[in-house]
Amino acid sequence: MSSLSRTPPLLFPATARHTATVIFLHGLGDTGHGWAGAVENWRRRQRLDEVKFILPHAPAIPITCNWGMRMPGWFDIYKLDGDINSLREKEDKDGITLSQAYIHELIQNEIAAGIPAERIVLGGFSQGGAMSIYAGLTSKVRLGGIVALSSWLLLSLQFAELVPKPEFNKETPIFMGHGDLDKVVPTALGRLSFDLLKGLGYSISRKEYPGLEHSACLEELDDVEAFLKERLPAVGNSNEGKSEL
Repeated sequence: MSSLSRTPPLLFPATARHTATVIFLHGLGDTGHGWAGAVENWRRRQRLDEVKFILPHAPAIPITCNWGMRMPGWFDIYKLDGDINSLREKEDKDGITLSQAYIHELIQNEIAAGIPAERIVLGGFSQGGAMSIYAGLTSKVRLGGIVALSSWLLLSLQFAELVPKPEFNKETPIFMGHGDLDKVVPTALGRLSFDLLKGLGYSISRKEYPGLEHSACLEELDDVEAFLKERLPAVGNSNEGKSEL
């Protein structure tokens, strides 16, 4: 898997001076293009004009729960049957680690371009949201925030041992959103993941959306926009977040 070919991410440049970046990861079988509409939604009120959005594309890999068919995925999923334990009992640690390294590389690229780590937010939906939590909390730079929609905590049975010490993102705000009718990534698994992270001392909030299945709704997207605006406020012409881009 180390020789995976990757398509360059879909980019939405900042519409004003670039002072912040959001990296948002799609779910299984999707591409970055699947979240282009969400980015347009987040930008419609012109509250995030200084934010560049990066929508990476996962490589096509065999997915065991789909009879080994190749599709865009951040890691393999062995069983997907709606049971709360299926996504926790057997996990593709190698694939998770590979995607973790790629996401950390994207973060470092933004830092190298002049964006402070505290002005970078990592987020995602479903499998991408699970990666955003894992890659975010194992990052060796302190991020501005983490967003995880319809997601869960990866490698939860050993997570506390996998986090680097010191923990740079112990106090980084995390927002989890989940539909209360989600049967793909069971809502109960999202609750369990929240409880585990809360119990470990992370700064995390969570909201459930009535009647929502494994998808996102306008209310949830608006909540994400509010989170991004809070974490990445405009800095105007000050020197904070200065970038040559």
